[in-house]
Formats: sequence, structure tokens, C-alpha cells
Amino acid sequence: MHVYEVFIKKDGRDEFRHVGALEAANDDLALVLARESYLRRAEGDRMWVVRRDHVVAAADDFVEPNADKPHRHHDGAAVAARRKAARQSQG
Repeated sequence: MHVYEVFIKKDGRDEFRHVGALEAANDDLALVLARESYLRRAEGDRMWVVRRDHVVAAADDFVEPNADKPHRHHDGAAVAARRKAARQSQG
């Protein structure tokens, strides 16, 4: 048995969204189970079913350098707080 992650989207500009996971013996069965579980009420027009062991996941230390970039926040509050702290520490 393999674990599969299921993504669906409505036609148009909406992006694919993760809707859940399921276990299946093979890819074909995973597609059928995903359709019957997640598209029963026409929640989406397109579907991706991805085996979890085929997903490439980044390690925490790979993502960490991007965690401290307050200049990318649009409200400016984090940058202002950092500048204020720097001015206070300089005297």
C-alpha cells in the first residue's frame, strides 16, 4: 500500500489545493478512490494524485536562510522594528 496526496482545482484561475490523503495499492486505484472521495459533489474539475514518497521535501536547514527576511513583508512593521532596535543598540 502507498500513501497518496490529493489535490483538486476548479477550472479557471484558482490554484490546485490539497484536499487530503488516501492509501491505495496502485496508481489506478488511487485515482478511483480520490475521485470517489474528493470529487463526489463536483468540488473540482481537475485532480492531481501524487504518491507521497515521490514528493521532494526540503530539509529545515535548506529553508532556514529565507526565514529572516523582514524586508519582504509588505506592511513594513518588521523592518521598522529591526531599524528601531539597531538605533537603540548603537546608542
